Amino acid sequence: MKITVMLLITFLFLNIGCKAQSEEVIEENVKKNNAKVTFVELGSVNCIPCKQMQPVMKAIEEKYGDQVEVVFHDVWKPEEKHYAQEYGIKLIPTQVFLDKNGKEFHRHEGFYPEAEIDKVLQAQGLKAIE
Repeated sequence: MKITVMLLITFLFLNIGCKAQSEEVIEENVKKNNAKVTFVELGSVNCIPCKQMQPVMKAIEEKYGDQVEVVFHDVWKPEEKHYAQEYGIKLIPTQVFLDKNGKEFHRHEGFYPEAEIDKVLQAQGLKAIE
């Protein structure tokens, strides 16, 4: 019993440390661009709902121009698996929205319709550039 508790406490400390470091890396990457919002899509090109998100991401990119940066990570690829842990996702697709300082302000799991994403972005002051 004591060993189990000690292992659990050790895991929690390690996980908190990794998360803090990951958040620093994410914030640093976001600050490098001038977008007001970074829309991070975590999924896979082999997942049906993830495939359905591809045209939505493209439409958002075109609709908002340089106000939003759309980033896709295929978390089933070995070289991109670490993003699943960094963002703490439980399922794919997951959409994470970061403000211009790299702070998460919204998260969604599953397919996310364009009209709903528009609401999230417009609440952050973005305007379509049609």
